[in-house]
Amino acid sequence: MKRLSLLAVLLVAVALVFGPALTSVARETVGKMIDDSTITADVKAKLAKDVRLGTLTGIEVNTTNGVVTLAGKVKSEQEKKEIENIVRDIEGVKDVRDDLQVTS
Repeated sequence: MKRLSLLAVLLVAVALVFGPALTSVARETVGKMIDDSTITADVKAKLAKDVRLGTLTGIEVNTTNGVVTLAGKVKSEQEKKEIENIVRDIEGVKDVRDDLQVTS
């Protein structure tokens, strides 16, 4: 019976010590997901506002840990550079991976 009580006390102590740390990690992970989805939404909204960019529907945007990956087809090198510059200026974007392809 003493061993069972001691084991229960140890389990409670471990939960009290490590519980808050695990909760913090879980919140950070959820926060990162929210931040990435917010960045993706911001990128899409900024590109949609720019009337000069006629290929918006052909651009795929993905964000992971603040790194935005752009994929799809654009009309020119100039359009490709404009899109990348717009994305780099968005808050929270750490880097841009440009997989856009210029089509003639």
